[in-house]
Amino acid sequence: MNYRRLGSTGTKVSELCFGTWRFGMESGDVVETGRSEAHDLLDAFEAGGGNFIDTANVYGAPNGTSEEYIGDWLAERDREDFVLASKVYFPFDGWGEPGPNDSGLSRKHIRAQIEGTLDRLGTEYLDVYYIHRWDDETPIEETLSALTDLVDEGKVNYLGASTMAAWQLTKALWKSDVNGFERFEVTQPMYHAAYEEVDDYLDVCADQDLAVCPYSPLAGGFLTGKYERADDGSAVGPDGSRASLVDYFQDAYVSETSWRVLDAVEAVADELDATPAQVALRFLMDQPEFTCIPIVGARTTEQMEDNLGATEISLSVDQFERIAAARNDEDDDE
Repeated sequence: MNYRRLGSTGTKVSELCFGTWRFGMESGDVVETGRSEAHDLLDAFEAGGGNFIDTANVYGAPNGTSEEYIGDWLAERDREDFVLASKVYFPFDGWGEPGPNDSGLSRKHIRAQIEGTLDRLGTEYLDVYYIHRWDDETPIEETLSALTDLVDEGKVNYLGASTMAAWQLTKALWKSDVNGFERFEVTQPMYHAAYEEVDDYLDVCADQDLAVCPYSPLAGGFLTGKYERADDGSAVGPDGSRASLVDYFQDAYVSETSWRVLDAVEAVADELDATPAQVALRFLMDQPEFTCIPIVGARTTEQMEDNLGATEISLSVDQFERIAAARNDEDDDE
């Protein structure tokens, strides 16, 4: 495992980040990833050299369960060996029915949630604290001021921004600059090899030297190659796959561009004796304009080991450009 600087900061992180949104998640009456399974996955990530762990205060049922699982696991390790990220914004039900101030990015809510997050993780500080969404009801100056105080107090090292428009990110960076607030150093958009709608956002990240830690780097599993194309262009997957479980899958991840990119990814995978997932992840990791650290959400240790294999392969310039050409609908024979 190689390590890279987290954007313009001095902190080094593994080339992949482990996303723990499934920890404690309930699907019907079934917990997707229980405590034991969560710890097995964290063990596998650690064994592969991973040190960057992503969670949020609302992950799990009740909210906070994911952070608790991680905190229990960290209790038997040196916390300084890991880079921890969590988030704040959504209504938090871990203390019962959320009240009127139990969501958003007000100073009050941020102050309440950071203490709970630190307690559940069993740590005195976070390496990265993301705003989980943009809050239209709270002035960004209030949010940035509250977050800056957390940095000044040693409770947070760096600030992160997840899922917002390019103009919102630009506005926040400008407000930080003119007011002397801490700025966002890390971003977390949805981004994968076939996703084009994020390009303006990525231009901001490249210009401002922000780290990009994308979620859904495998397009919800589409880029693993386990789906077949139906006559109408939709994806047909095995029983229990996301396409068969969630209604939004086809609209979110399946398009003509997606199929072109998948063909290119699978061709490169055959050339490298690698898996499509490894190639799709490597394509993101090799982005030349910004530091890109994909967040993988493996559900089994076998998936984790496969994902970690992306750190052991290399794409040639030609292989990288063929995937990029498929994404951009270019003729790669030119």
